[in-house]
Amino acid sequence: MSRVVVVGSVNADLLTQVAVHPAPGETVLGRSMSVLAGGKGANQAVAAARLGAEVAFVGAVGDDSFAGQATAGLRAAGVDLSALATVPGPTGIALVTVSADGENSIVVISGANAAVAADTVSAHAATVAGADVVVLQGEIPRAATETAARLARGRVVLNLAPVIELSPDVVRGADPLVVNEHEARLALALVGGPDVPDDDHAAAARALTSAGVTSVVITLGSEGAVVATRSDDGEVATVPSPKVSAVDTTGAGDAFVGALASRLAAGDELLDAARLAARVGAYAVTGVGAQPSYPSSTDTLPEVR
Repeated sequence: MSRVVVVGSVNADLLTQVAVHPAPGETVLGRSMSVLAGGKGANQAVAAARLGAEVAFVGAVGDDSFAGQATAGLRAAGVDLSALATVPGPTGIALVTVSADGENSIVVISGANAAVAADTVSAHAATVAGADVVVLQGEIPRAATETAARLARGRVVLNLAPVIELSPDVVRGADPLVVNEHEARLALALVGGPDVPDDDHAAAARALTSAGVTSVVITLGSEGAVVATRSDDGEVATVPSPKVSAVDTTGAGDAFVGALASRLAAGDELLDAARLAARVGAYAVTGVGAQPSYPSSTDTLPEVR
């Protein structure tokens, strides 16, 4: 079985549902509150594992009561947690508010994720180097992400979310770099690319590959994604998304990345992997929370019509 290694964040998500998001200074009544497993890295690991990939996770939790809740989804999905450290202090927390139309606002408190250092990753160099696909994000310190990218011998999927300062060679080596339309413009600045119109996503993808990024996937929510590679002579492919009724968009992008990594590890071409990932992302918005909304089979995924 192909192996995916995720080096990243793990959080406990404190999820509150409201009718509408409060304006600054406003108090609103919530409908419910729950504690769910989250964190971009953990979400992506769970999404990949549920779709059949063999997944290992490198990261850290605290020694508090939230650690067990934060890792429950990883354990249930069968992710290898032998490289998950426990450090003194709090586990990462995400304060998530979801409105009735499915849109969310999120505040992340890094907690133990901030303790994931270059040495943390280097201690598991063999695990990272032995992966077919290494998945990285922007929720752990720069040094840890850059160390993982340089240790990797397989394909590196870099989901630069949030966008953090990284060495240009790490960004250029991503295959693919996965960003949304807003992150794409910030990523261009990291690699010295030109400014492009905000609404021209194909131009942003072409600019990133022209600046040396191996391949790029720009996710566009309900509009799907665009895909470009440095070897395609400027051609950009459009990936449509199924049309679904959104309940909660939390973690949908992570579902996309995890599915993408799973299929790339299995040997799919990037465009085919992105098509499947768009369907997984669409499925994820039809359920509440991040990890609880992820599919365990491709048989239940919505079709593009």
